[in-house]
Amino acid sequence: MFVSAGIRAAGLRGFHGVAEEGVMCVDVVLMQVAWQGTSPRRRRLPPLASVADEDSVIARTFSRSGKPMLSRVDPYGDLVLSPAEMGQFIAEAESLAVGAGAGLIRQVLDLARRCRDMPGTELHLQGD
Repeated sequence: MFVSAGIRAAGLRGFHGVAEEGVMCVDVVLMQVAWQGTSPRRRRLPPLASVADEDSVIARTFSRSGKPMLSRVDPYGDLVLSPAEMGQFIAEAESLAVGAGAGLIRQVLDLARRCRDMPGTELHLQGD
């Protein structure tokens, strides 16, 4: 995965590569959806905040969760979620915010809550 120029320009942390055990990372980015006119080509996604999955904690935790929404997270692809999907995402992720990696999961939950509460945003889970 390549970090967009917008994330670098905003000074946000981005993708850090493959973790030691070979599991790909999944970075989480809260994006503002900005439209100029009606054309989909004029859709802009400036990043608002991000959480970097430096040690594949997010990728491993979500993929092993057995939860329907979290199981959709793909360390080799991207998943874009709308504010309408945040209720289920938050409920499933809250059950995983214990033990090792809980701090990182809580950071993801903070972004998810911001997405839920801010119309015109999307939560991007960016894999490889």
